Amino acid sequence: MHELSICRSISKIVEEHAVGRPVETVRLDVGYLRQVVPASLQYCWDIVVRDTELAGATMEIRHIPAIISCRICGEQTAIEVPVFRCIHCQSNETDVVSGNELFVTSLDLIGV
Repeated sequence: MHELSICRSISKIVEEHAVGRPVETVRLDVGYLRQVVPASLQYCWDIVVRDTELAGATMEIRHIPAIISCRICGEQTAIEVPVFRCIHCQSNETDVVSGNELFVTSLDLIGV
């Protein structure tokens, strides 16, 4: 379960930016292609922050769809399975536009 190590890294990032201030909410962007199970990430977050300065901080996850752009016809397509083929011209010459994200986007700090 790599979500546990992801949550440990996120907690370190949050602690660095909160600088000792209480954290209410941590917001993340998680791309479809990251192969992160949101329910597992949430579960691991609760385990990682228990008995720390971040205890009680909630995690909000925004899911970012996987979108590819075709280098041949220029069309962009949202994909639901990892097949990187343009649905318009069937070309395999595509670039990933979104879906690889794994970012802490914001924190809500208590009393700030």
